[in-house]
Amino acid sequence: MTFETERLILRRWEDSDAENLFEYAKDPDVGPIAGWPAHRSIEESRDVIRNVFNGREAYAICLKADSKAIGAIELKLNGHTDMIDREDECELGYWLGKPFWGQGIMPEAVQEILRHAFEDIGMSKVWVGYYEGNTKSRRVQEKCGFRYQWKTEEVDVPLMHEKRTGHVSSMTKEEWLAEKQSRMTE
Repeated sequence: MTFETERLILRRWEDSDAENLFEYAKDPDVGPIAGWPAHRSIEESRDVIRNVFNGREAYAICLKADSKAIGAIELKLNGHTDMIDREDECELGYWLGKPFWGQGIMPEAVQEILRHAFEDIGMSKVWVGYYEGNTKSRRVQEKCGFRYQWKTEEVDVPLMHEKRTGHVSSMTKEEWLAEKQSRMTE
């Protein structure tokens, strides 16, 4: 499945994306704040494509100009996240290469993946989280209309071998429809 927005293509990951993935995932400012270590090799990035970005709703974020992967976005369905246990709810995860920060790319990708979640695959609610200090992720969630739910101390971050404070927000289909309507009237 492939999705297009004004500037982006969201498409399935391919082995050939490993070099691009490594280019952005090796940056220590990208992964660790999101809860995963910086990649150390192209082979590690290829392994992530095959074994992590292989979920049914995992997509590479690409600029239309060259279709090269610059980030990732995924709807983690029931059984692939500890945030939900319902078939009609999912968890949103995302990250973006540092050279593309601050350009509105992630909100654009999130809006499209929310449309897909609510219109195409029948979700009633999408959950999303960020770790304390990840202000860019928090800002994307606010821009996209997610509503803050709670904070949890001492959250396990297994890939980083540490505990952090986690923040959780959500959006229901009704909230998304209202948000969409308000954007259309602006």
